Amino acid sequence: MTNEIRKPVIGVILGTNRTARIGGAVADWTMHALCRDEYNLKLIDLAAINLPFLDEPDIAAHGNYQNASTIAFANSIAACDGFILVFPQYNWGYPAVLKNALDTLFAEWQDKPVGTIIYGNHSIQADIAIRLVLAGLGMHQLATNVGLRLRSTTTAETVADDFQPFQPLVATMGQELVLRLTHQSH
Repeated sequence: MTNEIRKPVIGVILGTNRTARIGGAVADWTMHALCRDEYNLKLIDLAAINLPFLDEPDIAAHGNYQNASTIAFANSIAACDGFILVFPQYNWGYPAVLKNALDTLFAEWQDKPVGTIIYGNHSIQADIAIRLVLAGLGMHQLATNVGLRLRSTTTAETVADDFQPFQPLVATMGQELVLRLTHQSH
């Protein structure tokens, strides 16, 4: 019999479903920049999950999920110990697909650390908007959140080079996650 210690799992949620997106490259870069021995990373791409928009018969706070898609998503989120939300800023906010994912569940988000990596030409407005929702879900927001400014020349192929200056901030985010997870377990 082995006494393996389970490593915490951090869900990296890619919160965009646009057909033409660089989000996949940004999420891959994030996964690489966040990689640490203390936890495992799990990519959760909302475009691949394709959750229906709020189609449960009861509110999420009751946890009475009926739809197979919601139950599967709830199990995936419940298996994570914390989250990093990676998403573009849209018109001073965040994508509807991310809001839908957050609103589809309730208890599965509570008391878990969460950070944001927002990319676009601005990020502060989306950060302000999502902080209210994350607080309402009872999540513990990291102090370190990263706004990645896209260059006019940024493409999926140039993400790693263009965002290299932000790597130390993402590493700090990873350190903060470790501290939060350690504190939570005691």
